[in-house]
Amino acid sequence: MKKRIAVIEGDGIGPEVTRQAVRILNAIAESFNHEFEYTYCLMGADAIDKTGTPLPDETIEICLKSDAILFGAIGHPKYDNDPTAKVRPEQGLLKLRKSLQLYANIRPVSTYSSLFHLSPLKSKNIEGVDFIIYRELTGGIYFGKKETSADGNQASDDCSYSREEIERIAHLAFQHAQKRKKKLTLVDKANVLETSRLWRKVVQELASQYAEVAVDYMFVDNASMQIIVNPKQFDVILTENMFGDILSDEASVISGSLGLLPSASIGKSSALFEPIHGSYPQAAGKDIANPIGSILSAAMLLDHLDLKEEAQVVRDGVNWTLLNSFVTKDIDPVNFYFTSTIGELISDFVSGKISGSVNTENIELRKSTII
Repeated sequence: MKKRIAVIEGDGIGPEVTRQAVRILNAIAESFNHEFEYTYCLMGADAIDKTGTPLPDETIEICLKSDAILFGAIGHPKYDNDPTAKVRPEQGLLKLRKSLQLYANIRPVSTYSSLFHLSPLKSKNIEGVDFIIYRELTGGIYFGKKETSADGNQASDDCSYSREEIERIAHLAFQHAQKRKKKLTLVDKANVLETSRLWRKVVQELASQYAEVAVDYMFVDNASMQIIVNPKQFDVILTENMFGDILSDEASVISGSLGLLPSASIGKSSALFEPIHGSYPQAAGKDIANPIGSILSAAMLLDHLDLKEEAQVVRDGVNWTLLNSFVTKDIDPVNFYFTSTIGELISDFVSGKISGSVNTENIELRKSTII
């Protein structure tokens, strides 16, 4: 199989973790006789520095012609710390989502028994946690009309949704729920917001088409509490843009590290895959960032290309490293391995070079030699 993949390394630690994901994809290509053709393009602060814009037209064109997009991270302190900046890295990502109509953000949340001690939640509450958040990505308050009064003392952000915007992501969430535990939870604020009442109305109408899926409804304030108190109750969560942004970041702490979780953004003809963490500029260039989120995003990319077996091999490789305590500094600040070492270990696993017991003394800081 031959596929074209657009690669946007982005800012901060984005290039470092993305390179490890590409390394894993190359190992998959070699092991399963595929060909992945990569085209590198710019977005974010890196793009502003080089072109003056956070999203060059060339990047959009490359992404539209690709079978999938692998993205690193976006953001830089010189923009984060300047509220008056007219051009910002995040504008590039929002524009890309709109340009490619990436309307559904999908974030799986799961846990690893070897890392239970890192979670702020009790182990008994997170054992077996496995749910997925479907967040609408191109509507709502982030994209609504924005106004500031002439005197600068009043501002407003319009939150707007259409039936079509709700239906298209709801169908995806229902279809995924059919393949899982057949439970869907709509998170909204229908007791206060008109947009939430429309969400609830549309989902209730669609539910009849998915009779085998049990649907419940939860206000966002209660959902934010339930994700911490009893996360095992959830299977598929469906929600609007801002609520999904907040809840998915909250849910990420369950696993014990932001660096572990992947995501996918799906559109009508394009799909983008990225770790959920930010650009973490303090760690940039130090080879200490956690590449697992990016590598698992590559696994989701393989799923999207209908390469299910290949995706599972990548996930097995990730599980192997975590079970054997091959982790980065965010997980173990004392006995840690470098970003590139983790990438090489998983690459070796995918390539079949790792089997049997492991002699940790033979794993150097930047080179894995398994005996």
